[in-house]
Amino acid sequence: MIGEPAAAPGRHHLGGARSLGFVVLSVSDTHTEEDDVSGHLARQLLTDHGHTVVHYDLVANSVADVREKLDPYLREASVEALVTVGGTGVSSRDLTVNALEAMGGRPLDGFGQLYRALSYAEVGPLAMLSRATLFLVKQKPVFALPGSERAVRTAFEKLILPAVQHLVEELER
Repeated sequence: MIGEPAAAPGRHHLGGARSLGFVVLSVSDTHTEEDDVSGHLARQLLTDHGHTVVHYDLVANSVADVREKLDPYLREASVEALVTVGGTGVSSRDLTVNALEAMGGRPLDGFGQLYRALSYAEVGPLAMLSRATLFLVKQKPVFALPGSERAVRTAFEKLILPAVQHLVEELER
């Protein structure tokens, strides 16, 4: 079972006080902004931890829609990290990961591996069906999360919030 992270030596640190600008993009064919529980949770977790949600949107689960919505946000200086919620499963309609790959995203495999390990502890072998991942697109981190409330909470609390500041700082070097 995965325990708490060991103390990091030297300049490598987790957490931090820097406020980052985020985009939250919910990807769904069935939800509306009013019933997007997971998208609302993502925004709440970010603001509760001192970050700014620069943009929030909800788009259909299609490669074209995800690309069209994310592309201008990736060019904005105020946007330092992006999170997609939904579209990471194995059905033919789960296309978020495909969209990020088509945008030339460079995968950072460790995020998905750790997410699935944490998820396994919660849901068992069904965790292997998740394509949750982290891409670098135009030198900005784009976290692709499953659409369930549990998945969003796990990803943010255990992985994103503790490490995103360090990741952004490394990308700025």
